[in-house]
Amino acid sequence: MGISTQSHGIQSMLKEGYRHLSGLDEAVIKNIEACKELSTITRTSLGPNGMNKMVINHLDKLFVTNDAATIVNELEIQHPAAKILVLAAKAQQAEIGDGANLTISFAGELLQNAEELIRMGLHPSEIISGYTKASIKGVEYLEELVESGSESMDVRNKVEVVSRMRAAVASKQFGQEEIICSLVADACIQVCPKNPTNFNLDNVRISKLLGGGLHNSCIIRGMVLKSDAIGSIKRMEKAKVAVFADGVDTTATETKGTVLIHSAEQLENYAKTEEAKVEELIKAVAESGAKVIVSGGSVGEMALHFCERYKLMVLKISSKFELRRFCRTTGAVAQLKLSRPSPDDLGYVDSISVEEIGGVRVTIARNEEGGNSISTVVLRGSTDSILDDLERAVDDGVNTYKAMCRDSRIVPGAAATEIELAQRLKEYANAETGLDKYAISKFAESFEFVPKTLADNAGLNAMEITASLYTGHGSGNAKLGIDLEEGVCKDVSETKVWDLYSTKLFALKYAADAACTVLRVDQIIMAKPAGGPRRDAAAAAGAGMDED
Repeated sequence: MGISTQSHGIQSMLKEGYRHLSGLDEAVIKNIEACKELSTITRTSLGPNGMNKMVINHLDKLFVTNDAATIVNELEIQHPAAKILVLAAKAQQAEIGDGANLTISFAGELLQNAEELIRMGLHPSEIISGYTKASIKGVEYLEELVESGSESMDVRNKVEVVSRMRAAVASKQFGQEEIICSLVADACIQVCPKNPTNFNLDNVRISKLLGGGLHNSCIIRGMVLKSDAIGSIKRMEKAKVAVFADGVDTTATETKGTVLIHSAEQLENYAKTEEAKVEELIKAVAESGAKVIVSGGSVGEMALHFCERYKLMVLKISSKFELRRFCRTTGAVAQLKLSRPSPDDLGYVDSISVEEIGGVRVTIARNEEGGNSISTVVLRGSTDSILDDLERAVDDGVNTYKAMCRDSRIVPGAAATEIELAQRLKEYANAETGLDKYAISKFAESFEFVPKTLADNAGLNAMEITASLYTGHGSGNAKLGIDLEEGVCKDVSETKVWDLYSTKLFALKYAADAACTVLRVDQIIMAKPAGGPRRDAAAAAGAGMDED
Protein backbone atom coordinates (compact mmCIF):
# COMPACT_ATOMS: atom_id res chain seq x y z
CA MET A 1 0.00 0.00 0.00
CA GLY A 2 2.86 2.31 0.95
CA ILE A 3 4.40 1.94 -2.48
CA SER A 4 1.30 2.99 -4.36
CA THR A 5 0.92 6.22 -2.38
CA GLN A 6 4.61 6.97 -2.85
CA SER A 7 4.46 6.50 -6.63
CA HIS A 8 1.37 8.64 -6.49
CA GLY A 9 3.43 11.24 -4.65
CA ILE A 10 6.07 11.37 -7.37
CA GLN A 11 3.42 11.27 -10.06
CA SER A 12 1.72 14.24 -8.49
CA MET A 13 4.97 16.18 -8.75
CA LEU A 14 5.64 15.37 -12.42
CA LYS A 15 3.59 16.22 -15.48
CA GLU A 16 1.06 13.60 -16.41
CA GLY A 17 2.19 10.84 -18.73
CA TYR A 18 5.57 10.42 -17.05
CA ARG A 19 6.49 6.88 -16.08
CA HIS A 20 8.56 6.35 -12.99
CA LEU A 21 10.32 3.10 -12.19
CA SER A 22 12.46 2.73 -9.13
CA GLY A 23 13.96 0.13 -6.87
CA LEU A 24 15.90 -3.02 -7.58
CA ASP A 25 13.20 -5.05 -9.23
CA GLU A 26 11.71 -2.37 -11.39
CA ALA A 27 14.78 -0.47 -12.54
CA VAL A 28 17.98 -2.45 -12.07
CA ILE A 29 16.75 -5.92 -12.99
CA LYS A 30 14.71 -4.58 -15.95
CA ASN A 31 17.80 -2.77 -17.27
CA ILE A 32 19.94 -5.84 -16.87
CA GLU A 33 17.37 -7.93 -18.71
CA ALA A 34 17.32 -5.53 -21.66
CA CYS A 35 21.12 -5.66 -21.88
CA LYS A 36 21.06 -9.45 -21.64
CA GLU A 37 18.66 -9.59 -24.58
CA LEU A 38 21.04 -7.47 -26.64
CA SER A 39 24.07 -9.54 -25.76
CA THR A 40 22.26 -12.80 -26.64
CA ILE A 41 21.74 -11.37 -30.13
CA THR A 42 25.41 -10.57 -30.65
CA ARG A 43 26.83 -13.48 -28.73
CA THR A 44 25.96 -16.18 -31.27
CA SER A 45 27.85 -14.16 -33.88
CA LEU A 46 31.10 -14.19 -31.90
CA GLY A 47 34.13 -15.78 -33.45
CA PRO A 48 34.89 -17.53 -36.73
CA ASN A 49 31.92 -19.90 -36.53
CA GLY A 50 29.56 -17.12 -35.54
CA MET A 51 26.10 -17.27 -37.07
CA ASN A 52 24.83 -14.58 -39.40
CA LYS A 53 21.96 -12.29 -38.53
CA MET A 54 19.42 -11.07 -41.01
CA VAL A 55 18.48 -7.50 -40.23
CA ILE A 56 16.00 -5.58 -42.32
CA ASN A 57 16.12 -1.91 -41.41
CA HIS A 58 13.42 0.74 -41.70
CA LEU A 59 14.40 1.44 -45.30
CA ASP A 60 13.83 -2.22 -46.23
CA LYS A 61 17.54 -2.77 -46.80
CA LEU A 62 18.65 -6.29 -46.03
CA PHE A 63 21.81 -6.97 -44.02
CA VAL A 64 23.13 -10.50 -43.68
CA THR A 65 26.12 -10.31 -41.41
CA ASN A 66 27.82 -11.45 -38.23
CA ASP A 67 29.51 -8.09 -37.68
CA ALA A 68 28.18 -6.86 -34.34
CA ALA A 69 28.84 -3.21 -35.10
CA THR A 70 26.63 -3.36 -38.19
CA ILE A 71 23.94 -5.34 -36.38
CA VAL A 72 23.58 -2.92 -33.48
CA ASN A 73 23.77 0.07 -35.80
CA GLU A 74 20.87 -1.20 -37.87
CA LEU A 75 18.71 -2.31 -34.95
CA GLU A 76 17.10 0.85 -33.73
CA ILE A 77 17.44 0.11 -30.07
CA GLN A 78 15.02 2.05 -27.91
CA HIS A 79 15.78 0.82 -24.42
CA PRO A 80 17.96 3.37 -22.63
CA ALA A 81 20.09 0.81 -20.79
CA ALA A 82 20.74 -1.29 -23.87
CA LYS A 83 21.71 1.91 -25.67
CA ILE A 84 24.60 2.28 -23.24
CA LEU A 85 26.01 -1.04 -24.47
CA VAL A 86 25.50 0.09 -28.07
CA LEU A 87 27.47 3.25 -27.32
CA ALA A 88 30.27 1.16 -25.82
CA ALA A 89 30.34 -0.96 -28.98
CA LYS A 90 30.41 2.13 -31.16
CA ALA A 91 33.28 3.55 -29.14
CA GLN A 92 35.17 0.29 -29.65
CA GLN A 93 34.40 0.36 -33.38
CA ALA A 94 35.65 3.94 -33.64
CA GLU A 95 38.77 3.28 -31.57
CA ILE A 96 39.93 -0.07 -32.95
CA GLY A 97 37.45 -1.09 -35.64
CA ASP A 98 37.12 -4.62 -34.31
CA GLY A 99 35.95 -6.24 -31.09
CA ALA A 100 32.51 -4.62 -30.89
CA ASN A 101 30.98 -8.04 -30.38
CA LEU A 102 33.35 -8.86 -27.54
CA THR A 103 32.44 -5.57 -25.86
CA ILE A 104 28.67 -6.10 -25.97
CA SER A 105 28.73 -9.78 -25.12
CA PHE A 106 31.16 -9.31 -22.25
CA ALA A 107 29.16 -6.41 -20.79
CA GLY A 108 26.01 -8.53 -21.07
CA GLU A 109 27.74 -11.39 -19.28
CA LEU A 110 28.97 -9.07 -16.50
CA LEU A 111 25.44 -7.78 -16.00
CA GLN A 112 23.96 -11.26 -15.95
CA ASN A 113 26.40 -12.24 -13.20
CA ALA A 114 25.63 -9.00 -11.37
CA GLU A 115 21.97 -9.95 -11.40
CA GLU A 116 22.77 -13.23 -9.61
CA LEU A 117 24.75 -11.28 -7.00
CA ILE A 118 21.86 -8.84 -6.51
CA ARG A 119 19.47 -11.73 -6.02
CA MET A 120 21.90 -13.11 -3.44
CA GLY A 121 21.54 -9.80 -1.62
CA LEU A 122 24.61 -7.78 -2.58
CA HIS A 123 24.14 -4.07 -3.10
CA PRO A 124 24.88 -2.74 -6.61
CA SER A 125 27.54 -0.36 -5.26
CA GLU A 126 29.48 -3.30 -3.80
CA ILE A 127 29.31 -5.04 -7.15
CA ILE A 128 30.49 -1.88 -8.91
CA SER A 129 33.46 -1.50 -6.58
CA GLY A 130 34.39 -5.17 -7.13
CA TYR A 131 34.04 -4.88 -10.89
CA THR A 132 36.16 -1.72 -10.96
CA LYS A 133 38.92 -3.41 -8.95
CA ALA A 134 38.75 -6.46 -11.16
CA SER A 135 38.95 -4.48 -14.39
CA ILE A 136 42.01 -2.54 -13.18
CA LYS A 137 43.63 -5.80 -12.16
CA GLY A 138 42.56 -7.42 -15.44
CA VAL A 139 44.33 -4.70 -17.42
CA GLU A 140 47.51 -5.34 -15.41
CA TYR A 141 47.33 -9.08 -16.08
CA LEU A 142 46.60 -8.45 -19.75
CA GLU A 143 49.87 -6.57 -20.09
CA GLU A 144 51.73 -9.54 -18.64
CA LEU A 145 50.25 -11.79 -21.33
CA VAL A 146 51.67 -9.76 -24.23
CA GLU A 147 53.80 -11.96 -26.48
CA SER A 148 57.43 -10.98 -25.95
CA GLY A 149 59.11 -9.38 -28.94
CA SER A 150 55.83 -8.17 -30.44
CA GLU A 151 56.30 -4.56 -29.24
CA SER A 152 58.32 -3.69 -32.32
CA MET A 153 57.22 -4.78 -35.75
CA ASP A 154 57.94 -3.80 -39.32
CA VAL A 155 54.54 -2.61 -40.60
CA ARG A 156 55.79 -3.19 -44.15
CA ASN A 157 56.56 -6.85 -43.56
CA LYS A 158 53.62 -8.76 -45.01
CA VAL A 159 54.12 -11.91 -42.92
CA GLU A 160 54.01 -9.98 -39.64
CA VAL A 161 51.03 -7.94 -40.77
CA VAL A 162 49.02 -10.99 -41.85
CA SER A 163 49.72 -12.85 -38.60
CA ARG A 164 48.17 -9.99 -36.61
CA MET A 165 45.29 -9.48 -38.98
CA ARG A 166 44.15 -13.07 -39.41
CA ALA A 167 42.08 -13.36 -36.26
CA ALA A 168 40.12 -10.18 -36.96
CA VAL A 169 39.32 -11.15 -40.55
CA ALA A 170 38.64 -14.82 -39.76
CA SER A 171 35.93 -13.82 -37.29
CA LYS A 172 34.03 -12.31 -40.24
CA GLN A 173 34.96 -14.62 -43.14
CA PHE A 174 36.15 -17.94 -41.77
CA GLY A 175 38.04 -20.04 -44.29
CA GLN A 176 38.73 -17.14 -46.62
CA GLU A 177 40.97 -15.20 -44.28
CA GLU A 178 44.16 -16.14 -46.14
CA ILE A 179 43.01 -14.55 -49.42
CA ILE A 180 41.50 -11.48 -47.77
CA CYS A 181 44.46 -10.87 -45.44
CA SER A 182 46.89 -11.08 -48.30
CA LEU A 183 44.85 -8.54 -50.30
CA VAL A 184 44.41 -6.16 -47.37
CA ALA A 185 48.04 -6.40 -46.27
CA ASP A 186 49.24 -5.57 -49.78
CA ALA A 187 46.85 -2.64 -50.06
CA CYS A 188 47.80 -1.23 -46.66
CA ILE A 189 51.54 -1.62 -47.13
CA GLN A 190 51.31 0.19 -50.47
CA VAL A 191 49.75 3.29 -48.96
CA CYS A 192 51.56 3.25 -45.62
CA PRO A 193 53.21 6.66 -45.12
CA LYS A 194 56.78 7.13 -43.87
CA ASN A 195 55.49 7.53 -40.35
CA PRO A 196 53.09 4.58 -39.94
CA THR A 197 51.14 6.20 -37.09
CA ASN A 198 49.71 8.63 -39.66
CA PHE A 199 48.10 5.81 -41.64
CA ASN A 200 44.81 7.04 -43.10
CA LEU A 201 41.95 4.55 -43.48
CA ASP A 202 40.50 6.55 -46.36
CA ASN A 203 43.48 5.69 -48.55
CA VAL A 204 42.41 2.08 -48.91
CA ARG A 205 39.30 2.11 -51.03
CA ILE A 206 36.95 -0.80 -51.55
CA SER A 207 35.19 -1.31 -54.85
CA LYS A 208 32.47 -3.94 -54.95
CA LEU A 209 31.68 -5.45 -58.34
CA LEU A 210 29.13 -8.21 -58.79
CA GLY A 211 30.09 -11.45 -60.44
CA GLY A 212 33.03 -13.81 -60.16
CA GLY A 213 34.17 -15.03 -56.79
CA LEU A 214 36.55 -13.99 -54.05
CA HIS A 215 39.48 -15.51 -55.96
CA ASN A 216 38.89 -12.98 -58.76
CA SER A 217 39.44 -10.12 -56.32
CA CYS A 218 42.54 -8.06 -56.86
CA ILE A 219 44.33 -4.92 -55.81
CA ILE A 220 44.79 -1.86 -57.95
CA ARG A 221 47.30 0.84 -57.18
CA GLY A 222 45.15 3.82 -57.85
CA MET A 223 41.41 4.28 -58.14
CA VAL A 224 38.44 2.47 -59.61
CA LEU A 225 35.58 4.69 -60.75
CA LYS A 226 32.24 3.04 -61.37
CA SER A 227 31.56 5.00 -64.53
CA ASP A 228 32.40 4.90 -68.20
CA ALA A 229 34.45 7.55 -69.95
CA ILE A 230 32.40 10.08 -71.88
CA GLY A 231 33.37 10.21 -75.55
CA SER A 232 35.08 7.65 -77.71
CA ILE A 233 38.60 7.63 -76.23
CA LYS A 234 38.74 4.89 -73.63
CA ARG A 235 42.43 4.51 -72.89
CA MET A 236 45.44 6.69 -72.17
CA GLU A 237 48.95 5.76 -71.09
CA LYS A 238 51.33 7.98 -69.09
CA ALA A 239 49.04 10.96 -69.40
CA LYS A 240 48.77 14.29 -67.66
CA VAL A 241 45.39 15.02 -66.09
CA ALA A 242 43.49 18.27 -65.75
CA VAL A 243 40.69 18.36 -63.18
CA PHE A 244 37.87 20.90 -63.40
CA ALA A 245 35.62 20.98 -60.35
CA ASP A 246 32.72 22.84 -61.95
CA GLY A 247 32.19 21.10 -65.25
CA VAL A 248 33.31 21.46 -68.81
CA ASP A 249 30.65 23.52 -70.55
CA THR A 250 29.96 26.91 -72.02
CA THR A 251 29.29 29.15 -69.08
CA ALA A 252 26.20 31.28 -68.83
CA THR A 253 27.15 34.87 -68.08
CA GLU A 254 26.48 36.41 -64.70
CA THR A 255 24.66 39.42 -66.18
CA LYS A 256 21.43 39.16 -68.10
CA GLY A 257 21.18 40.88 -71.48
CA THR A 258 18.94 40.94 -74.50
CA VAL A 259 20.47 40.64 -77.96
CA LEU A 260 18.68 42.09 -80.97
CA ILE A 261 19.52 40.28 -84.16
CA HIS A 262 18.48 41.87 -87.45
CA SER A 263 19.64 39.42 -90.07
CA ALA A 264 20.48 35.78 -90.65
CA GLU A 265 24.24 36.52 -90.92
CA GLN A 266 24.24 38.03 -87.47
CA LEU A 267 22.51 34.93 -86.09
CA GLU A 268 25.14 32.69 -87.70
CA ASN A 269 27.99 34.80 -86.40
CA TYR A 270 26.44 34.80 -82.92
CA ALA A 271 26.53 30.99 -82.82
CA LYS A 272 30.01 30.88 -84.36
CA THR A 273 31.58 33.06 -81.70
CA GLU A 274 30.32 30.68 -79.04
CA GLU A 275 31.91 27.76 -80.89
CA ALA A 276 35.16 29.60 -81.33
CA LYS A 277 35.27 30.43 -77.62
CA VAL A 278 34.76 26.82 -76.56
CA GLU A 279 37.35 25.62 -79.06
CA GLU A 280 39.82 28.16 -77.75
CA LEU A 281 39.35 26.94 -74.17
CA ILE A 282 39.68 23.25 -75.03
CA LYS A 283 42.66 23.95 -77.25
CA ALA A 284 44.36 25.79 -74.38
CA VAL A 285 43.86 22.75 -72.15
CA ALA A 286 45.22 20.42 -74.83
CA GLU A 287 48.26 22.62 -75.35
CA SER A 288 49.09 22.58 -71.65
CA GLY A 289 50.00 18.91 -72.16
CA ALA A 290 46.90 17.41 -70.56
CA LYS A 291 45.56 14.29 -72.23
CA VAL A 292 42.74 13.55 -69.80
CA ILE A 293 40.07 15.95 -68.62
CA VAL A 294 38.15 15.13 -65.45
CA SER A 295 35.00 17.09 -64.87
CA GLY A 296 33.14 17.47 -61.60
CA GLY A 297 29.92 18.54 -63.32
CA SER A 298 28.25 18.16 -66.69
CA VAL A 299 30.14 18.06 -69.95
CA GLY A 300 28.52 20.07 -72.72
CA GLU A 301 27.91 18.64 -76.20
CA MET A 302 30.02 21.25 -77.89
CA ALA A 303 32.88 20.96 -75.42
CA LEU A 304 32.85 17.18 -75.85
CA HIS A 305 33.02 17.57 -79.63
CA PHE A 306 36.20 19.65 -79.36
CA CYS A 307 37.70 17.31 -76.75
CA GLU A 308 37.27 14.48 -79.26
CA ARG A 309 38.84 16.61 -81.97
CA TYR A 310 41.90 17.28 -79.81
CA LYS A 311 42.04 13.61 -78.74
CA LEU A 312 41.34 14.25 -75.07
CA MET A 313 39.83 11.59 -72.86
CA VAL A 314 36.93 12.90 -70.79
CA LEU A 315 35.77 11.53 -67.41
CA LYS A 316 32.97 12.72 -65.21
CA ILE A 317 33.11 12.29 -61.43
CA SER A 318 30.00 13.72 -59.86
CA SER A 319 30.84 12.98 -56.23
CA LYS A 320 32.87 15.70 -54.55
CA PHE A 321 34.65 13.22 -52.30
CA GLU A 322 35.56 10.93 -55.20
CA LEU A 323 36.90 13.96 -57.03
CA ARG A 324 39.11 14.84 -54.05
CA ARG A 325 40.39 11.28 -53.87
CA PHE A 326 41.08 11.34 -57.58
CA CYS A 327 43.10 14.50 -57.09
CA ARG A 328 44.97 12.77 -54.27
CA THR A 329 45.74 9.76 -56.46
CA THR A 330 46.98 11.76 -59.41
CA GLY A 331 48.41 14.76 -57.56
CA ALA A 332 46.25 17.15 -59.59
CA VAL A 333 44.80 20.41 -58.32
CA ALA A 334 41.13 20.94 -59.14
CA GLN A 335 40.53 24.07 -61.23
CA LEU A 336 37.41 26.08 -60.57
CA LYS A 337 36.62 27.14 -64.09
CA LEU A 338 37.55 25.95 -67.53
CA SER A 339 40.82 27.70 -68.38
CA ARG A 340 44.38 26.81 -69.27
CA PRO A 341 45.81 24.92 -66.27
CA SER A 342 49.35 25.70 -65.11
CA PRO A 343 51.83 22.79 -65.32
CA ASP A 344 51.92 22.47 -61.50
CA ASP A 345 48.18 21.93 -61.36
CA LEU A 346 48.24 18.96 -63.70
CA GLY A 347 48.18 15.47 -62.26
CA TYR A 348 49.72 12.34 -63.73
CA VAL A 349 48.52 8.79 -64.24
CA ASP A 350 50.48 5.82 -65.53
CA SER A 351 47.44 4.52 -67.29
CA ILE A 352 43.76 5.28 -67.29
CA SER A 353 41.46 2.91 -69.08
CA VAL A 354 37.88 1.75 -69.25
CA GLU A 355 37.56 -1.95 -68.56
CA GLU A 356 34.60 -4.23 -68.26
CA ILE A 357 34.46 -6.29 -65.11
CA GLY A 358 31.51 -8.63 -64.72
CA GLY A 359 29.38 -6.65 -67.14
CA VAL A 360 30.03 -3.36 -65.37
CA ARG A 361 32.05 -0.69 -67.09
CA VAL A 362 34.62 0.81 -64.76
CA THR A 363 37.37 3.34 -65.29
CA ILE A 364 40.63 2.35 -63.68
CA ALA A 365 43.28 4.97 -62.97
CA ARG A 366 46.59 3.37 -62.13
CA ASN A 367 49.69 4.90 -60.59
CA GLU A 368 52.27 2.16 -60.23
CA GLU A 369 55.29 4.26 -59.30
CA GLY A 370 55.84 7.11 -56.90
CA GLY A 371 52.69 8.69 -55.61
CA ASN A 372 50.78 5.60 -54.61
CA SER A 373 48.71 7.46 -52.09
CA ILE A 374 45.59 5.37 -52.71
CA SER A 375 45.05 1.71 -53.40
CA THR A 376 41.77 0.01 -54.15
CA VAL A 377 40.70 -3.50 -53.22
CA VAL A 378 38.38 -4.78 -55.93
CA LEU A 379 36.06 -7.31 -54.35
CA ARG A 380 34.11 -9.81 -56.43
CA GLY A 381 31.23 -11.94 -55.22
CA SER A 382 28.01 -13.45 -56.41
CA THR A 383 25.47 -11.40 -54.43
CA ASP A 384 25.26 -7.96 -52.89
CA SER A 385 25.05 -9.25 -49.35
CA ILE A 386 28.16 -11.40 -49.81
CA LEU A 387 29.98 -8.35 -51.14
CA ASP A 388 28.82 -6.25 -48.19
CA ASP A 389 30.08 -8.89 -45.80
CA LEU A 390 33.41 -9.13 -47.61
CA GLU A 391 33.65 -5.37 -47.39
CA ARG A 392 33.20 -5.55 -43.61
CA ALA A 393 35.94 -8.16 -43.36
CA VAL A 394 38.31 -5.99 -45.39
CA ASP A 395 37.29 -3.01 -43.33
CA ASP A 396 38.17 -4.89 -40.13
CA GLY A 397 41.50 -5.84 -41.65
CA VAL A 398 42.34 -2.25 -42.56
CA ASN A 399 41.28 -1.03 -39.12
CA THR A 400 43.44 -3.68 -37.50
CA TYR A 401 46.36 -2.50 -39.62
CA LYS A 402 45.82 1.03 -38.41
CA ALA A 403 45.68 -0.18 -34.81
CA MET A 404 48.87 -2.22 -35.20
CA CYS A 405 50.66 0.79 -36.69
CA ARG A 406 50.03 2.52 -33.38
CA ASP A 407 50.54 -0.40 -31.04
CA SER A 408 51.76 -3.70 -32.40
CA ARG A 409 51.64 -5.76 -29.21
CA ILE A 410 49.75 -9.03 -29.45
CA VAL A 411 48.20 -11.47 -26.98
CA PRO A 412 47.22 -15.11 -27.53
CA GLY A 413 43.84 -15.46 -29.27
CA ALA A 414 41.38 -18.37 -29.43
CA ALA A 415 40.14 -17.70 -25.86
CA ALA A 416 43.57 -18.38 -24.34
CA THR A 417 43.87 -14.85 -22.98
CA GLU A 418 40.36 -14.90 -21.51
CA ILE A 419 40.85 -18.14 -19.61
CA GLU A 420 44.21 -16.99 -18.27
CA LEU A 421 42.62 -13.72 -17.08
CA ALA A 422 39.73 -15.63 -15.51
CA GLN A 423 42.11 -17.89 -13.64
CA ARG A 424 44.34 -15.08 -12.35
CA LEU A 425 41.35 -12.96 -11.30
CA LYS A 426 39.88 -15.90 -9.39
CA GLU A 427 43.11 -16.23 -7.43
CA TYR A 428 43.04 -12.49 -6.82
CA ALA A 429 39.42 -12.74 -5.61
CA ASN A 430 40.27 -15.48 -3.13
CA ALA A 431 42.97 -13.29 -1.62
CA GLU A 432 40.52 -10.40 -1.15
CA THR A 433 38.47 -9.99 1.98
CA GLY A 434 35.14 -8.21 2.15
CA LEU A 435 32.16 -8.41 -0.17
CA ASP A 436 34.16 -7.30 -3.19
CA LYS A 437 35.55 -10.80 -3.57
CA TYR A 438 32.18 -12.15 -4.78
CA ALA A 439 31.98 -9.48 -7.46
CA ILE A 440 35.59 -10.06 -8.53
CA SER A 441 35.10 -13.78 -8.87
CA LYS A 442 31.93 -13.16 -10.92
CA PHE A 443 33.96 -10.79 -13.11
CA ALA A 444 36.47 -13.59 -13.58
CA GLU A 445 33.70 -16.07 -14.40
CA SER A 446 32.35 -13.68 -17.02
CA PHE A 447 35.43 -14.29 -19.15
CA GLU A 448 34.40 -17.92 -19.52
CA PHE A 449 31.70 -16.93 -21.96
CA VAL A 450 34.35 -16.50 -24.69
CA PRO A 451 35.55 -20.13 -24.86
CA LYS A 452 32.00 -21.35 -24.17
CA THR A 453 30.57 -19.28 -26.99
CA LEU A 454 33.36 -20.14 -29.42
CA ALA A 455 32.83 -23.82 -28.68
CA ASP A 456 29.03 -23.57 -28.85
CA ASN A 457 29.10 -21.74 -32.17
CA ALA A 458 31.42 -24.37 -33.58
CA GLY A 459 29.15 -27.15 -32.32
CA LEU A 460 31.62 -28.51 -29.76
CA ASN A 461 31.03 -29.50 -26.16
CA ALA A 462 31.52 -26.24 -24.28
CA MET A 463 31.85 -27.71 -20.80
CA GLU A 464 34.56 -30.17 -21.81
CA ILE A 465 36.57 -27.54 -23.65
CA THR A 466 36.37 -24.96 -20.86
CA ALA A 467 37.42 -27.61 -18.32
CA SER A 468 40.40 -28.77 -20.35
CA LEU A 469 41.43 -25.13 -20.95
CA TYR A 470 41.38 -24.53 -17.20
CA THR A 471 43.42 -27.66 -16.60
CA GLY A 472 46.02 -26.62 -19.16
CA HIS A 473 46.25 -23.06 -17.86
CA GLY A 474 46.40 -24.34 -14.29
CA SER A 475 49.51 -26.31 -15.14
CA GLY A 476 51.13 -23.14 -16.43
CA ASN A 477 50.48 -23.18 -20.18
CA ALA A 478 49.19 -19.64 -20.63
CA LYS A 479 48.91 -19.95 -24.41
CA LEU A 480 46.48 -22.84 -24.58
CA GLY A 481 43.54 -21.94 -26.81
CA ILE A 482 40.81 -23.70 -28.79
CA ASP A 483 41.49 -25.05 -32.24
CA LEU A 484 38.01 -24.82 -33.69
CA GLU A 485 38.68 -26.91 -36.77
CA GLU A 486 39.77 -29.99 -34.84
CA GLY A 487 37.73 -29.23 -31.76
CA VAL A 488 40.63 -29.66 -29.35
CA CYS A 489 42.76 -27.36 -27.21
CA LYS A 490 46.06 -26.36 -28.75
CA ASP A 491 48.88 -23.95 -28.08
CA VAL A 492 48.16 -20.76 -30.04
CA SER A 493 51.77 -20.41 -31.13
CA GLU A 494 51.10 -23.52 -33.26
CA THR A 495 47.73 -22.41 -34.62
CA LYS A 496 49.01 -18.83 -35.07
CA VAL A 497 45.91 -17.16 -33.67
CA TRP A 498 46.89 -13.81 -32.21
CA ASP A 499 44.74 -10.88 -31.17
CA LEU A 500 45.86 -7.29 -30.88
CA TYR A 501 46.48 -6.24 -27.29
CA SER A 502 44.71 -2.92 -27.86
CA THR A 503 41.52 -4.62 -29.09
CA LYS A 504 41.27 -6.69 -25.92
CA LEU A 505 42.27 -3.80 -23.69
CA PHE A 506 39.59 -1.43 -24.95
CA ALA A 507 36.93 -4.14 -25.11
CA LEU A 508 37.63 -4.98 -21.46
CA LYS A 509 37.58 -1.33 -20.38
CA TYR A 510 34.49 -0.33 -22.33
CA ALA A 511 32.52 -3.42 -21.29
CA ALA A 512 33.34 -2.95 -17.59
CA ASP A 513 32.47 0.75 -17.80
CA ALA A 514 29.20 0.09 -19.58
CA ALA A 515 28.21 -2.60 -17.08
CA CYS A 516 28.99 -0.34 -14.11
CA THR A 517 27.05 2.52 -15.70
CA VAL A 518 23.98 0.32 -16.06
CA LEU A 519 24.31 -0.94 -12.49
CA ARG A 520 24.54 2.58 -11.10
CA VAL A 521 21.01 3.39 -12.26
CA ASP A 522 18.39 2.93 -9.60
CA GLN A 523 15.48 4.99 -10.94
CA ILE A 524 14.13 5.55 -14.41
CA ILE A 525 11.88 8.52 -15.08
CA MET A 526 10.52 8.50 -18.60
CA ALA A 527 8.84 11.47 -20.17
CA LYS A 528 5.83 11.12 -22.37
CA PRO A 529 7.05 10.90 -25.98
CA ALA A 530 6.72 14.19 -27.76
CA GLY A 531 4.50 14.34 -30.83
CA GLY A 532 0.86 14.74 -31.73
CA PRO A 533 -2.17 12.72 -30.76
CA ARG A 534 -1.04 9.88 -32.99
CA ARG A 535 2.02 9.19 -30.81
CA ASP A 536 -0.19 9.38 -27.71
CA ALA A 537 -2.57 6.85 -29.17
CA ALA A 538 0.33 4.53 -29.95
CA ALA A 539 1.68 4.99 -26.44
CA ALA A 540 -1.75 4.24 -24.98
CA ALA A 541 -2.03 1.14 -27.13
CA GLY A 542 1.42 0.13 -25.93
CA ALA A 543 0.43 0.75 -22.33
CA GLY A 544 -2.73 -1.30 -22.87
CA MET A 545 -0.61 -4.14 -24.17
CA ASP A 546 1.68 -3.88 -21.15
CA GLU A 547 -1.28 -4.23 -18.84
CA ASP A 548 -2.52 -7.32 -20.64
